[in-house]
Amino acid sequence: MFLFRWIRRTITVIVLIALIAPGYAVSQVWRAANNPIVRQGDVIVVLGTAQLNGRPGEALEARLKEAKRIFDLGYAPTIITVGAGAPGDRTTEAASGKYWLRTHGIPSKKITAIEEGRDTLTSTKAYAAVMKKRYVSDVIIVTDPYHCKRAMTMANDQGVVSTCSPVQDGPNTISASSYKYLLREAGAYLVHITVGRRGIQVSDHLPGADILTKVMP
Repeated sequence: MFLFRWIRRTITVIVLIALIAPGYAVSQVWRAANNPIVRQGDVIVVLGTAQLNGRPGEALEARLKEAKRIFDLGYAPTIITVGAGAPGDRTTEAASGKYWLRTHGIPSKKITAIEEGRDTLTSTKAYAAVMKKRYVSDVIIVTDPYHCKRAMTMANDQGVVSTCSPVQDGPNTISASSYKYLLREAGAYLVHITVGRRGIQVSDHLPGADILTKVMP
């Protein structure tokens, strides 16, 4: 009888967690996207996304515009662009981002391009390492609204203090994004805080954005 009750209670707890956890993840991602808090930082980081032979794609250009906007407002004295290139690319997300910023009035000495990372975690580790070498700890992350929560969480896990300034135009604003983006990011965030923090790295750069099906070694 005792064993039966214990099994029943265990199953009940598992079911409750399975029901509550996705809702929690969705609420956290939605809240971060809709209530961004941006404060003064040591550096602005532009997370990379697609570029086409040195020309930023629409999503990356929207991030670069936002980085320039808050740089011009004096939120941070320097900008880091981060992101590697896809196989066969002649340049990288970081390099194309730096070039765009330079041609739009940001002094080259104020921009650092870190040409590493094809997923959020790898990119985060790369820029966090550079920040630690510079003895700075406060970062303003520029990315898509629904990406903010996971990007900030990963940054905090690397020992830096983060806020997020989401894009204000482009294809990935809240108004332009579909519910699928919210659910995808909620799933990615949930995976990170459960298995990701235990050393299992799950790539978010997969064909069709199927982030939950491939575990990286």
